[in-house]
Amino acid sequence: MTAPLDAALSEAALVRDLTELIGRPAEADALRLTHRLARRLGLDAELHEEDLAELRRAEGYPGEEVERDSLQSLFVTVPGRDPGAPRLVVNGHVDVVPPGTAPWTHPPFSATVRDGRVYGRGAADMKAGVVAALHALAAAREAGGPPGDVVLQVVAGEEDGGIGAFAALRRDADFAGCVIPEPTGGALVCATAGALTFRLRLTGRAAHASRRLDGVSALDRFWPVHQALAGLEERLNADRGHPLMAGQALPYPLSIGRLTTGEWSSTVPDELVCEGRLGVPIGRTLASVREDFEAAVRQAAAGTGPPPEVTWSGGQFAPAETPVTHRLVESVRRHVADVTGRPATPVGVPYGTDLRLYAARGIPGVLYGPGDIEQAHAVDEYVPVADILTTARVLLRLALTFGSTG
Repeated sequence: MTAPLDAALSEAALVRDLTELIGRPAEADALRLTHRLARRLGLDAELHEEDLAELRRAEGYPGEEVERDSLQSLFVTVPGRDPGAPRLVVNGHVDVVPPGTAPWTHPPFSATVRDGRVYGRGAADMKAGVVAALHALAAAREAGGPPGDVVLQVVAGEEDGGIGAFAALRRDADFAGCVIPEPTGGALVCATAGALTFRLRLTGRAAHASRRLDGVSALDRFWPVHQALAGLEERLNADRGHPLMAGQALPYPLSIGRLTTGEWSSTVPDELVCEGRLGVPIGRTLASVREDFEAAVRQAAAGTGPPPEVTWSGGQFAPAETPVTHRLVESVRRHVADVTGRPATPVGVPYGTDLRLYAARGIPGVLYGPGDIEQAHAVDEYVPVADILTTARVLLRLALTFGSTG
């Protein structure tokens, strides 16, 4: 039924818009450009300024890692033919991580198209998904409109906690299903692990290095704590019973990303601060995993000095799951098979996404989008052009059927 509609999706137009969007690394600039792109496609688009102070006081506030004094969100809507039909939301983020210090073959913010790929920071994660959704919605509108409303929520702040999607859902959460076109490598992600950002501080007693025994090294206090955290990671990953996570080598990793200690080479360091990420298994609550972490740290540091200080800052990602038998999953698999000739394989992934914010609202959701997660945050990030077109075709089919058969 929908195969002839693919003619409304132009590969050249998709690449053009993605190239332009990659050139806007600042999230506010990217949102304004996406607003213009939506209008250029004939879509109804509204850009909203969010109240940060109110969001930070709200129940369920997901945390932040990047300092900000403003936040915007964009709503692109294709009205449904039936006001009472189930509504579908597509979520996409336009904020990106820094390009890093390693040299790129292609400038990270000047998109390069070569050998069937679009290179640039944010190409895969996830500006290609946003562009694919925009064009799918425009094609659905030209085809006569979907059964129920289809809304694209384009947000910022996903990389550092999800405050953008949190704000968007406070404006509108009346949806029967959600698709997030994050890069999934052709798979259909139905379960995501959780992730917590922690800060750990250990103190000791300073002394001249020649009198080391007169001091207490905060670094020395850290070694048994580090070993205890390795044991905690092992326990969190001991049960691989969840079928969607069985293929992951390490579903719930614990990683320390930053560590600072000491101020002078000949002084025993009296403070150590580290920050890291703690994986949260599917089926576990954030509170229970926090308790396990704090207990492991407390026990390892006992008797060696003052109690350790643990704070939970930045993104606090709960795990999320949609049953593989859910009609949304079955519908997306059917449309993927229609476009590619094979159904998408349902999988789980070890990273957190905005999916959990929709799940918290009782909205079933999945991830399916162009590119591969291996490209996310990587040097020379790219997305295959063919993947962008495939995702747009799948989203077009879903938009035209969800409210009646999804």
